[in-house]
Amino acid sequence: MTATDPALTALAQGWCALSALHGRIEAHIERALQAEHDLSVREYSLLDVLSRQHDDEGGHLQMKQVAEAVVLSQSATTRLVTRLEDRGLLERYLCPTDRRGIYTNVTEAGLRLLEEARPTNDGALREALDEASRNPELAPLVRVVESLNAPA
Repeated sequence: MTATDPALTALAQGWCALSALHGRIEAHIERALQAEHDLSVREYSLLDVLSRQHDDEGGHLQMKQVAEAVVLSQSATTRLVTRLEDRGLLERYLCPTDRRGIYTNVTEAGLRLLEEARPTNDGALREALDEASRNPELAPLVRVVESLNAPA
């Protein structure tokens, strides 16, 4: 394949459309979460991921796993955890079976904020997808997103 290969050009155009869709959705959700709950998209995602932890085997995530789940570097995730911990939304504690491990849990205040913010996040997502579906370049991607995890 060459740089002017039509398949590569189509692939690049598809990637640009996907990137545009992601950017539009994230910006729309960011504005809504900031305005209503003083939360960023990353903060919301982190609270959401950590709220799904459980006490069964493998139920608590190490920082590396958290970083992967919120798509940030480990150092950026640690800074994000620290900011939310300073706000009283998260707390860290030592792993009871491996004193080298540190886990992070959502506090009651964090869970309350997450539950208050969830409808805002979901509504903003719906609005962003509806808006994007009116763009002919983005509409096929919106259909794919909407088909993911849809009930059979």
